[in-house]
Amino acid sequence: MSSDDRGSVLAQPLQAPSAGRAVALLGLVVLGAVAGLAGALVQAGWFPGGLLLALAGAAGLFLGGARAVASRSGAVAPAFGWVVAVIFLTASRPEGDFLFGAGGGSYLFLLGGMALAVICATMGFGRQPQADDARLGK
Repeated sequence: MSSDDRGSVLAQPLQAPSAGRAVALLGLVVLGAVAGLAGALVQAGWFPGGLLLALAGAAGLFLGGARAVASRSGAVAPAFGWVVAVIFLTASRPEGDFLFGAGGGSYLFLLGGMALAVICATMGFGRQPQADDARLGK
């Protein structure tokens, strides 16, 4: 190693995202909120198929965001938007109306979506060093 080599990429300090990445992550947050709203409507409308469609759409958004941004933050951003939208929709209004019923499908949607968010954020790309196909210590 040379004296100007700063070490592994994993040992480097975190930096603020670029403007383009910040806009992409903000867009993913908005898409996550839209997916949460759409999933809340679809899962109750067509019960087993709608639930599977809503969860598949959420998983596709979470994993697709991670692949598009090439980092775990791409999965966390839409998951954040999804959770905020779904939690907002579970609150009842003063009139007593609410979007989610007390059925098993609603709970499967809530818990399944949160589990998918964690799984997709875990499967997403981490900070990996860009190296040749050869071993790193060579």
